Amino acid sequence: MRRITGKARDEILIEMKSAMDSQIGEECNGHSLNNSIEDGGTQLPGHTETDRLQQNKDTVFFRDGVRRIDFILSYLDDKDGEKKQERRREFEANLRKAGLELETEDKSDSDDLKTYFLKIHAPWEVLATYADVLKIKVPFKESDIPHGQDVPLEWLSRPFRLPEKVMRPQPDYFTSPFDKDKIDFFLIKNQDTFFPPSTRNRIVYYILSRCPYYKEDRKETDKKGIKRLLNNGTYTSAFPLHDCRYWERNTNEQCESERYHLYKNWARFLCFYKEQPLNLIRKYYGEKIGIYFAWLGFYTEMLFFAAVMGVICFTYGVLSYDDNLTSKEICDPSIGGSIVMCPLCDKKCSYWKLNSTCLSSWQSHLFDNEGTVFFAMFMGIWVTLFLEFWKRRQAQLEYEWDLVDFEEEQQQLQIRPEFETRCTDQRLNRITQEMEPYLPLPKKCGRFCLSGVTVLFWMLLIVACITGVIVYRLAVYAAFASIMKDSPTKKIHLVGSLITPQLATSVTASFINFVIIMILNFFYERVAIWITDMEIPKTHLEYENKLTMKMFLFQFVNYYSSCFYVAFFKGKFVGYPGNYTYMFGKYSRLRNEECDPGGCLIELTTQLVIVMTGKQVCGNIQEALLPLLRNWWCSRKARKNQYSRWEQDHDLQNFSQLGLFYEYLEMVIQFGFITLFVASFPLAPLLALCNNILEVRVDAWKFTTQFRRPVAAKAHNIGAWQEILNVVAILSVVTNAFIMAFTSDMIPRLVYLYAYHPGSEATMSGYINNSLSVYDISQIPLLSTPEEGAIPVWFNGSFITSCRYRDYRYPPGHQREYSHTMQFWHILAAKLAFIIIMEHVVFVVKFFVAWLIPDVPSEVKARIKRERYLIQEYLHNYEVEKLKIQLSQSFIIEAKPEVCTATDKHDVLSECL
Repeated sequence: MRRITGKARDEILIEMKSAMDSQIGEECNGHSLNNSIEDGGTQLPGHTETDRLQQNKDTVFFRDGVRRIDFILSYLDDKDGEKKQERRREFEANLRKAGLELETEDKSDSDDLKTYFLKIHAPWEVLATYADVLKIKVPFKESDIPHGQDVPLEWLSRPFRLPEKVMRPQPDYFTSPFDKDKIDFFLIKNQDTFFPPSTRNRIVYYILSRCPYYKEDRKETDKKGIKRLLNNGTYTSAFPLHDCRYWERNTNEQCESERYHLYKNWARFLCFYKEQPLNLIRKYYGEKIGIYFAWLGFYTEMLFFAAVMGVICFTYGVLSYDDNLTSKEICDPSIGGSIVMCPLCDKKCSYWKLNSTCLSSWQSHLFDNEGTVFFAMFMGIWVTLFLEFWKRRQAQLEYEWDLVDFEEEQQQLQIRPEFETRCTDQRLNRITQEMEPYLPLPKKCGRFCLSGVTVLFWMLLIVACITGVIVYRLAVYAAFASIMKDSPTKKIHLVGSLITPQLATSVTASFINFVIIMILNFFYERVAIWITDMEIPKTHLEYENKLTMKMFLFQFVNYYSSCFYVAFFKGKFVGYPGNYTYMFGKYSRLRNEECDPGGCLIELTTQLVIVMTGKQVCGNIQEALLPLLRNWWCSRKARKNQYSRWEQDHDLQNFSQLGLFYEYLEMVIQFGFITLFVASFPLAPLLALCNNILEVRVDAWKFTTQFRRPVAAKAHNIGAWQEILNVVAILSVVTNAFIMAFTSDMIPRLVYLYAYHPGSEATMSGYINNSLSVYDISQIPLLSTPEEGAIPVWFNGSFITSCRYRDYRYPPGHQREYSHTMQFWHILAAKLAFIIIMEHVVFVVKFFVAWLIPDVPSEVKARIKRERYLIQEYLHNYEVEKLKIQLSQSFIIEAKPEVCTATDKHDVLSECL
């Protein structure tokens, strides 16, 4: 079908408009297009009839240029779509009965010549009715409370600030829930602009999600809501419109250009040092998205202090590099070069010299030093400060964004349509005294049990994958050992010039583990959604909380299990030469892993760096680089063809209900890395800070350029993520205490320094020889004996009869040979004492700080009380004045009653409600 252009097109459009006016007038009880112009809007100056019909397609108004487009539905006219056409007819008819005004763009006017676009406009009567139902807060008086006091040295923060019109796009008002019967109580200057676009699209979506698409004579409760129509393909998409292109302002002065301002002042990476325009974000996207960016920005700011302290601790490790006597003894040819170590695996592994681990010993000292203990305790307190100060910031936002009393409204009004359709049982609500759907206890228990079994199965699958990686470690190390055995020189066992077999095994295993994590994540998302859908949560809040807990549980085990293994299990249950512990029994020949001779902490650092960095790099590539190409093509197409606003937004990605869920999950997983295992890598907060500076702008760029405008939603906090962060914060104190006690060599060194040093002066001289036990080579079992064969062993030009291993056991020939020495028990007691002391100190400080810092600032409490007082006072005065007017009119001759022309439409609205 070819397009109609020129004068013929103008004449046809005028005829179509006349026919559409008469149709709307019949279906909407006399509210014709002309009436809506006369009642609610004004004709645009300088616009003739033809100009309005042939206006620039990049607009957010109907063809008349007056009525604003609040929502867009798109669909394809399939050849075999009779059922879909019937559903659309019934659905659109019910939308008109609910008071919405519709306008259709034919597929011949679309860029692909295939897609129909249905434009929806909510008139004032509908907006007022549903604003009353949803208890939307609107302004009734301009606020007389100042924004804040002057800050000393304010000029220092001036480079980081944005213009005031961007930070505060509208004045501050005292607000009250909208009441349709008290229209004159509120500050209504213009009915067309009284409700902002975000509120308008929220109201329209509320109607769409509950509007039925069955005929009046066949009431099928499951046939209602836009979600079901999207799932069965009746409509292909449903979304509100952006107000303009992101790279230029809207040409219509009556329309906002908030998307342009967000892109210019927020989404560009060059603005990384600027504050976020949270009020504008909230106004454009709604409170739920606004609270996410407020939390992300606050988290990034707090990371700065943790990153600075981490860099200081790492710098201390670098500066004390030359004072590390332990590493010097290991690298000394006369000390470490003369110590022959026992084989690290059966048969394939040979004897080796301690100085072969010189490099890993130096690397370990960078992270395993006295400053690490202080940093671990600091991070335990930092977590508490972060959570407590966020509660205060959150309370401030709740007041500023009118969310103080939102929780109860959300629980009562945001019932999921899926719950209403799938729960056929009814019961009486004791509070509302109305019948409501509910899920019986037997069905709920059955679904809960099935959900628990499924979660347990997938968690066991993660454990199985980790076990497979451990088997890989053992097999690969044996292969490296076999290669080294055939090396002509056995002075230092190296693969290449710098990489030891332990390091090579650890790095490759970490990469394999990261690949497995990414693969399992693909399945976890679908499994978690399927389980949550099966449980049929009642409200949107309950749905998100249940999905959050399941998904985080999956991700927690998936991302952290390998780190927990290296930190708390590897090298702890290996036995000793002649009595090794095997993974699947003695005959499996897979000995439990021993730690790198430099200590297990350096391996935990390697694992943490690879998984954490890999996740952040892959996430940024997925979020930024891939959509960048798509964004370039769409922008080029939009500039070239000038196609309509609804088509431009239709080509963008849909922002799903769970869009923020994945953003929160990414940040909370990162939060776990920098708190649970930060004792092994003090630079983790610095990596997180650099990533988050980029993450804020990448997310902002995605929202302004890549996604359709999401339906505005309210949220007064970050939901279940708050409790998850609290649990991670408490767990981090325990994990870091255990890492410092059992994974680090800090406690054994301190015990040696103060209790077992032979000289009068306390130094670390002789620690290496003290920490290694002796084993007689002739007592090694045949299955564990290296393939060298004869005893004594010829090793590096000399015969050896014994080897050394990391443990505290009596030497051969002693009456208690190979049993633990008293020093072992002293070290164990010191480790347990350190854990108890560190946990109690950190927890006492945490609870004291939490008690000292109130969750709600006193200033916010005072403002909330003042606003409630003013609401009561103004409502009282309003009712008194209204009563006076009624009494004065009672003495006047009774006026002739007016006939209400909107009675029928009000009844239709009541039925839809």
